[in-house]
Amino acid sequence: MITIKSRKEFEKMAVAGQTVAVVLETVKRAAGPGVSLKELDAIAAEVIRSRGCTPSFLGYHGYPASICTSPNSVIVHGIPSDYRLIEGDVLSVDAGAIFEGFHGDAAITFSVGEVPPEVKLLIDTTERALTAGIAQVKSGARLGDIGYAVETEAHRHGFGVVREYVGHGIGRQMHEDPQVPNYGKPGMGTKIRKGMAICIEPMFNLGGHETAVEPDGWTVVTADGSLSAHFEHTIAVTDRGPKITTLLAAAEDDLAVTPASG
Repeated sequence: MITIKSRKEFEKMAVAGQTVAVVLETVKRAAGPGVSLKELDAIAAEVIRSRGCTPSFLGYHGYPASICTSPNSVIVHGIPSDYRLIEGDVLSVDAGAIFEGFHGDAAITFSVGEVPPEVKLLIDTTERALTAGIAQVKSGARLGDIGYAVETEAHRHGFGVVREYVGHGIGRQMHEDPQVPNYGKPGMGTKIRKGMAICIEPMFNLGGHETAVEPDGWTVVTADGSLSAHFEHTIAVTDRGPKITTLLAAAEDDLAVTPASG
């Protein structure tokens, strides 16, 4: 069932969303050669709790961490491990936070140091696809408009568009109706209405679109071993159009958390 949020509920989602934005920026600043994925998870947990929120992911269907860290050929749901980043890695980080019962959810992908031009293009195109999808969010539009805008960006460069994992509604639950695919036909699908909140999250692969799940039951990888990129924002549908609740405010200055040694 699609839930319609009030202004006050959107305000709570904005607090959760701003926390997620700070988490992602803090983790990106902390990530570098020699830093482990578990250290990044600890940083994220500290930021979330310091801002009066709780992690959306920790304990969700048994998930053991506060964020998802997905390096290189991992598409989504990578569990933070002792793996230490090296120059040339590509890392996707997905984070969620809850404030007074309402969720925010977002993801970014970035490189650790320099990467080849085709890898930079993959990351930039996936982020651009998110922007293109958000531009379609308005009352009366259809989810197919979003999906079409997203996949069009991938097709320009021959990138694989992940189909098994999609965006979603969000509110009191991290995953609500409707599903928001990264593919579609204009004018088709569920109609967007004021008061809805959705997460748009393109996932593009440098190779094919096929996926596989690792034995841990969580980690989703590209079936052909190619690199992957993932971006996500939470968007509220308001009277004034789409409001990105997970966009980092320019005034934020509490990004000084650094990884623990060892």
